[in-house]
Amino acid sequence: MEKRVINPWKWQNERSYNQAVEVKNPAGTLYVSGQTAISADGISSNENMESQIKLALKNLELVITDAGYECSGIVRLNIYTTATDELWPHFPIIQEWLSKHNIQQATTLLEVKSLFETLKVELEATVVR
Repeated sequence: MEKRVINPWKWQNERSYNQAVEVKNPAGTLYVSGQTAISADGISSNENMESQIKLALKNLELVITDAGYECSGIVRLNIYTTATDELWPHFPIIQEWLSKHNIQQATTLLEVKSLFETLKVELEATVVR
């Protein structure tokens, strides 16, 4: 697989994403449904945003690795939240996770009216190898 990052500007670097990511000759592509703060027993979290972000990232990583892919192969990460004002103070958690896995991705962040049950954040990814 060949991956090329396209950034006509530099300001997005501090926000931990890229304007575009081109992938040539992938051996596989994994489309991951939105991962949230749901326990292994299927119970939605009613905890705070910080806790929900951490569990959603853990669940995202588990799905990716169980599929035989690596988190570093994430090329697209969509973040859905019911409250951007609650998410921003904890955004460094996401940035640290991206850095830890050396992820170079395009990202869209959307505030939505609601998510399933008591959930506040959902992470949807496209992963290549």
